Amino acid sequence: MKSRPQIIERILERIAESRTICVVGHVRPDGDCVGSQLALALALRGEDKRITIWNQDSVPAKLRFLDPAGLLAKPKRGEKFDLVIATDCASFERLGTVGPCIEQRKLLINIDHHGSNTRYGDINWISSREPSTGELIYRLLKWARWPITPTIANSLFTAISTDTGSFQYPSTRPATYHTAADLVKRGADLAKVCNEVYQSYPLSRARLLRHVFNKFRLAHENQIAYFWLKQADYTRTGAEPNDSEGLIDHIRDIEPVVVACVFEEAAPNLTRISLRSKDSRVNVSEIAQQFGGGGHSAAAGARITGSLLATQRRVIKAIKHALAAVK
Repeated sequence: MKSRPQIIERILERIAESRTICVVGHVRPDGDCVGSQLALALALRGEDKRITIWNQDSVPAKLRFLDPAGLLAKPKRGEKFDLVIATDCASFERLGTVGPCIEQRKLLINIDHHGSNTRYGDINWISSREPSTGELIYRLLKWARWPITPTIANSLFTAISTDTGSFQYPSTRPATYHTAADLVKRGADLAKVCNEVYQSYPLSRARLLRHVFNKFRLAHENQIAYFWLKQADYTRTGAEPNDSEGLIDHIRDIEPVVVACVFEEAAPNLTRISLRSKDSRVNVSEIAQQFGGGGHSAAAGARITGSLLATQRRVIKAIKHALAAVK
């Protein structure tokens, strides 16, 4: 058997030395974040560690089936940890309110697959080649020879499936399918995961989707598609911010569209943007970085301070510039 990679060796050594461990994730957690957190936390529990799992925001409704025991909790100050492990979080700021609550720690390990990761941990395992953090956690568990139970397999399969667009994104590699197959062999309930994640949406999300189809706009010879989600839209539809996940895919999939963008009113004079690209030559992470954000070449985002109209103009201008550069 091959020797363990040095980075994994270091991580496992620090885990072995730790008794109290907190596993944390980014604001508005998605499937990769929640799945990676739960899989790692459950594996660590099996190693007789005292585990806490924290996120600023609640688990999206469609992912709650992964956490029937309600292990994921809101952060609170005053806790002390031997070790904190951040999964799928590209910057310390993306931890949100979790950040100030993990100050009393001995060590911070950062495990992520975003190329824009700021390496904020004491130990950083960053592999932008991987299409999901779930695959990194899978490799960690395999190298450690910790049991991958059906419950852990469900979490990892969900993590990998959601961050690869159900294995459709170009970032998906042959190894991704091998990992998914192994997880199914180990008990991942494919039917349940697919039903919960892809085939069970609240009515409020359908109302939000109707808003998208009614209000989306096209620009730059139909190569750019975008729409706004404002606080009033959530109030009117009865939806929550988590219900907006994946809505961008509906306008990205329009045939002439190369780049899709969602402008979401996060607070007065604060806009959250999400970007998607269908052309490998148009790196939306580079666009997002112009506004202090980041992500992947095909999927990225940022939070921008300023008036809503000025933000829209700046972002659309940046997208147009990126499109012009590949002609």
